[in-house]
Amino acid sequence: MTSQPAAVRAGNELDLGKVALNVGSIGGLLAVFAWAVARLAENPDYFVAAVLIGISNGALIALVALGYTLVYGIIELINFSHGDLFMLGTAISLFTLQRLGYGSELGLGGTPWLGILIAALVAMAMCGTFNVLAERFAYRRLRRAPRLAPLISAIGISFLYQNIGLWGMGAAPLRYPDLLPKFDFAHALLQRDSLISFTIKDVFVLVPAVSLMLGLTYIIQGTKIGRAMRAVAQDQETALQMGVDVNRIISFTFLLGGILAGAAAVLYGLFFNNTQFQLGFPAGLQAFTAAVLGGIGNVRGAALGGIVIGILASLTVTYAGGQWANVGVFTVLVIVLVFRPSGLLGEETPER
Repeated sequence: MTSQPAAVRAGNELDLGKVALNVGSIGGLLAVFAWAVARLAENPDYFVAAVLIGISNGALIALVALGYTLVYGIIELINFSHGDLFMLGTAISLFTLQRLGYGSELGLGGTPWLGILIAALVAMAMCGTFNVLAERFAYRRLRRAPRLAPLISAIGISFLYQNIGLWGMGAAPLRYPDLLPKFDFAHALLQRDSLISFTIKDVFVLVPAVSLMLGLTYIIQGTKIGRAMRAVAQDQETALQMGVDVNRIISFTFLLGGILAGAAAVLYGLFFNNTQFQLGFPAGLQAFTAAVLGGIGNVRGAALGGIVIGILASLTVTYAGGQWANVGVFTVLVIVLVFRPSGLLGEETPER
């Protein structure tokens, strides 16, 4: 009786491993679904309110996560300065609003919308410029260096942004103008006292966030420069031989990431009405986690990861307390990566 060849045995073990992973994934999803159904049946208002909060928070996380996933998808760099770039965006938009006369009173004719638009454009332009400059002077010369070198450079840029924020804002948290109208769609619809809340603030976050995500998807999938971005992400050398200006495409990618960070910063300020120079680290950590969870390098994955992280954090805070928020999020992240290392929507790719 002959034994099986080693290759056959290895293939069988691999198949069994995949089956075990799939069974584990399905079992975990069923457990989460059962828990959610039980909480929903126990107190529907409590559960739905937590989910709605999580969706709004998740949309903000997703916008920041897109900056991480865009850069990684092009040059495989984890841009750890991106969270602090987002923090600078909140400061820039706040100072712009203050210069326009928005504080305790409305400026520019007594309406918030023109001021918000100007602040958003300034923050997006400045964050995009900062990101392009960082790519040009801190990352470009390190593309062919060992991977640790650009990572350390990104951390250095992060500290630079933090100190700029500290110099500009000071150590104390700053109040962001509360400019949006007060109206709760959920209360108006339900016609009763309820924990469920869905305000103009939520709409103001979700509509621009979804619009920006759709716009980014169109740029990547439906435009000439988007095709060039995908070509550079696939193989820089081949793209260069085909006439693609690789440096310009990479700079454009950083520009897009910075613009999204600036937009997210304005939405964050108007939603939470505060900012501080230490905001970048926790925001960046959540956004990076969302990008990894969804499949870093995958735009749709970053969007999905942001929403999932937002809902998970909100449910954990609601049912276990605020001190457990990060524990719940990172526990789920570890479980997902154990069973699907490429993330929820990521694809297994060979090492370049």
